Amino acid sequence: MTIDVVILTLREGHLQVLLMRRGAEPFAGSWALPGGYIHPEEDADLDAAARRVLHAKTGVRTPFMEQLQAFGDGQRDPRGWTATFAYFALVASDAMVLKEGANAEEVAWWQIKGKQVETPLAFDHARIVAAAVSRLRSKVEYTSLPAHLLPPKFTLPDLQKVYEQILGRQMDKSAFRKRMAEAAFLEPVTGEKRPASNRPAQLYRIKRGRGTIFFDRTI
Repeated sequence: MTIDVVILTLREGHLQVLLMRRGAEPFAGSWALPGGYIHPEEDADLDAAARRVLHAKTGVRTPFMEQLQAFGDGQRDPRGWTATFAYFALVASDAMVLKEGANAEEVAWWQIKGKQVETPLAFDHARIVAAAVSRLRSKVEYTSLPAHLLPPKFTLPDLQKVYEQILGRQMDKSAFRKRMAEAAFLEPVTGEKRPASNRPAQLYRIKRGRGTIFFDRTI
């Protein structure tokens, strides 16, 4: 059994996914999701395996991560019937330390267009990427997930911009700030503001234990 991780971030104003060019068969030379085998002697459970794989590939230990679903059939791998447990993770791109694994010749970010990237992917990884993007976009409407795409400290305009970039539409500033206040998952960083042309912007961070909050209505 394997683990595959769809690592999503925002770079240059676009949702992007981390891919690795395979250096071994099958699909040598093709781009694929970071992944690896489950280590029964090391991994306490599936979540632990996913976090180990993520850290091995990126250097990130504690982002938002959620199990997507299991994928398995006789067509996804030319070697025969296989199954994988897919996860998706949200990280701030400046927190990444990209690493090439034993079977990866190159690591790079690829922009998501629609629900895909503009290159064929190994195995059934295109289907997995599409499922992860759909899950993220459906949850953005009623959760605090976009905050995990930002650095630990950010402004409210930063957060609103992330929501708008994922949803593909602009949001009313006053209504957005009211919803964030009602959700009560942010706290101001005492004494820290970002310089601006008119007045400094207050920096915020996610409250401890309040990383993923579900709103009482869509945003």
